[in-house]
Amino acid sequence: MRCQPHNGHQVYIWLKNVQTCLLCDEQTDSDTSICTPCESDLPWLIDQCDRCALPMPMEGLTCAQCTQHSPAFNEVIVPWLYDFPIDALVTRFKHQGKWPLGRLLAELLGQTLQHRFDEGLARPDVMISVPLANKRLRQRGYNQAAMLAHWLGSQLGLSVDERLIKRVKETPAQQGLDAKARKRNLREAFALADAAKIVGQHVALIDDVLTTGATADALARLLISAGAKKVDVYCLARTAKPGD
Repeated sequence: MRCQPHNGHQVYIWLKNVQTCLLCDEQTDSDTSICTPCESDLPWLIDQCDRCALPMPMEGLTCAQCTQHSPAFNEVIVPWLYDFPIDALVTRFKHQGKWPLGRLLAELLGQTLQHRFDEGLARPDVMISVPLANKRLRQRGYNQAAMLAHWLGSQLGLSVDERLIKRVKETPAQQGLDAKARKRNLREAFALADAAKIVGQHVALIDDVLTTGATADALARLLISAGAKKVDVYCLARTAKPGD
């Protein structure tokens, strides 16, 4: 989108200056705009389902849903539970255009990913952002997932293609729908612009929040059917199971 910042330019000069924490307004003790105490207090997701990252009581478990219906994606890399203050930060970035908050979250997610790469996690060949419907993109003016993807690509030296998957059917917002309704809502909603680019590729899908995993699963199935070797999901936060 023309209204999004050009990736070749430095948008936030505060990244290289003495920082003030965006959460508590105190001076930070690092190059990022969050202080160490606030970063430590974020709702870090520790024990999770090995496939979909649903919060679990201990590590090394697979949730019932993934056991019964294995998702098409291989693994979800996500640092936080969708809880305060991450939920507020994501909402302000996503719906209120507070891009510095999104940039901060992307940088911290990038640090998590780099740590996992150093531990042996396979680096993807390309990162693809979850597309927005055209109507919603016109209303909002930007795709927050695409912005996250480009920030991560710059930080980690990974290729990004935000145009490879298109949303070809306007659908109601996923918020407020249960898992079955979300799956129905996504039938034939996406298409590949150039399927040949996917063959044999390890793809990482980029989104802000993973809720039921329906969108990620639909996109992963589309990519696998087109010949993708493997699909992972990178996102900022994971919601808990409703009622937990």
